[in-house]
Amino acid sequence: MSINEDSKTQDEQLMHKALAEARLALAAGEVPIGAVIACNGRVIARAHNLTEQLCDVTAHAEMQAITAAANQLGGKYLTHCTLYVTVEPCSMCAGACGWAQIKRIVYGAPDEKRGYNRYAPHALHPKATVTAGVLEDECKALMQTFFKEKRK
Repeated sequence: MSINEDSKTQDEQLMHKALAEARLALAAGEVPIGAVIACNGRVIARAHNLTEQLCDVTAHAEMQAITAAANQLGGKYLTHCTLYVTVEPCSMCAGACGWAQIKRIVYGAPDEKRGYNRYAPHALHPKATVTAGVLEDECKALMQTFFKEKRK
């Protein structure tokens, strides 16, 4: 297996973990977005949206995961970390990724309405790399199911 294939396999494995978090959010009536942060290939934080439960508009999956990872590592900078999130981060979460100096962001489904690419394309750290579309169909389907149910 080549390095690119190994990387793709690892990205998919860790996105499956983020999807598991998103399903926990769905079961709790939250928008089903999940996030995982890995450091040197090891998961150090898992989270999902908690905005309804905490009555806090900032309690996005990414924000929860960043806080948990910083606590796990004992510092605010996540320079050797990768964030896996099921949906493209919003401007707020992209800004937090930038401030935390997250090295790499991997997301599943794009968010044309609220995603950082539309409103804040330079919010991430300048050295950060982005991989989009990992398990995109699964991530998108989960969101579509949630909003379809909400509209009934």
